[in-house]
This record gives sequence, C-alpha cells and structure tokens, in this order.
Amino acid sequence: MNRRPSPPPPARSAPSADTPSAPASGGRPLRILLVRDPLDADPLNVDTIRAGLAAAGFSEVETVDADLALPDVIAARQPDLIIIASESAARDTVEHVCVSTQHAPRPIVLFTDNDDAERIKAALTAGITAYIVDGLRAERVKTVLDVAYARFQLDQALRAELDATKLKLAERKLVERAKGLLMQTRGISEDEAYKRLRTMAMERGIKLVDAAQRVIDVMS
Repeated sequence: MNRRPSPPPPARSAPSADTPSAPASGGRPLRILLVRDPLDADPLNVDTIRAGLAAAGFSEVETVDADLALPDVIAARQPDLIIIASESAARDTVEHVCVSTQHAPRPIVLFTDNDDAERIKAALTAGITAYIVDGLRAERVKTVLDVAYARFQLDQALRAELDATKLKLAERKLVERAKGLLMQTRGISEDEAYKRLRTMAMERGIKLVDAAQRVIDVMS
C-alpha cells in the first residue's frame, strides 16, 4: 500500500439522502469514531481516511486509540459508525473494538494491510462489517462506508427476523405444553383445550402465550 497521503478528491455535490452521510436521526449528521491501532510499527495513514470522510461530507469524526479507555469513549460518544485503521489487523485491537460495541451494534469498517485468510475470517467472526485490504485511498472511503452501512442494516434485519422466528417457536411450545396439560387433567380434546386457552386470554385481556404460561404455572 502506498502510504503517502492521497491528494484531496475534486469537489463533489452533497451526498444524497440515502447514503450514510445523511442525517442519522433528528436531522443530525452521523458520528464516526476513527480508531487507531497504537501498536502499529508502521501506522496506516489516518489523515487519508479523514480526507475521504471530509470529502464525502462527514463532519463529526473523532480519532482515538484502541486502548483500555475505548469502551468508555464509545459509551460517551455513541458513534453511529466505527472505522479501525490497523496495519496488521491485530486480533486484540479488533476484538477490543467489537466487544466494546456488542451491546449496541453498529457498522465497523477495518482498513488494513493484512490479507491473511485466517485473520480475515477471525475479524468477520468477531463482528467486523467490512474488511478492506489495500484500499486506503481517500476517494474510496465513501463507497466503502456506503456498502458497509448497507450490509450492516441487512444483517440487523436478518437477525431481527431470526429472533422473531425463535420467539414464535418458543411461544408455540408453551401453548402446546399448556394444551397438553389441559387435555390430560380435564380429559378434553386438543381443540377444546385450545378454545379454553383462547377464551382465558380474551377474558383477561392477555396474549395467548401468557394464558398458556399461567396454565403451566398452575398445573405443573
């Protein structure tokens, strides 16, 4: 990778409303945290990344080191997106950033020189959204962030869908168990057990799964 600072890109029009540089919420611009690896012997050119961010219209960018204070910094700044500049893609640095965001996920982009397949796999497993090797050019920064942001939103949607599916399955198991208890103790059919659960839920203004849980609590 050529480490000489890339010349600023030519002036461009303001980014469109469907890109990450558009306001995140309440009309405010996205907050970006640029994390440097303090252990790099030959640090990546953070100024190049900042130049690309500035050209793309990102105005709220703060640069910090990946040290023990990072979790507190993330909690205080609440960035919408995190960029890591790590020459070696050090595992400790990557995991430190990902662990610091595990309770409030956000896109994490890693710029690095390390193209080791195992290191790439480990970083993506840890929670890195985009692993960029030899891509540190100011004019590429906005495109990289656009793709990373879109992928993050897709991943979050898929996770939400999976969680909803798991919840429905768990609720269905509770209802089936409650029906089984009613059938066994009352000597009624499955349809009648279901009707009783539904009637109980309607009369008490609760969800069917909550009615099932009450039956289980009483009869188990």
